Amino acid sequence: MEQQEKVDQRYLVQQNKISDGETKPPVFAKVMRSKTGVFEGVSFIKSKDKATVMTIAEANQAIEWATKKKPNAREYVTKIICVGQ
Repeated sequence: MEQQEKVDQRYLVQQNKISDGETKPPVFAKVMRSKTGVFEGVSFIKSKDKATVMTIAEANQAIEWATKKKPNAREYVTKIICVGQ
């Protein structure tokens, strides 16, 4: 049980539209889960404060989902950042 307390949850998934360049702020992933906690997908929101703080594994899962489910995924740069960035 002690190992669970050391779960490294300090990552956000950030996304920028390539064509926006530096003109628009990035969006951040908010993970959608079922009532039982099963990962269902991601929505991208403007509020960094309301974004889901994740482990590295969850962040990778969110990126994988986003690149599969978004038809225009190649138009975006999606990356994992530390919460403090």
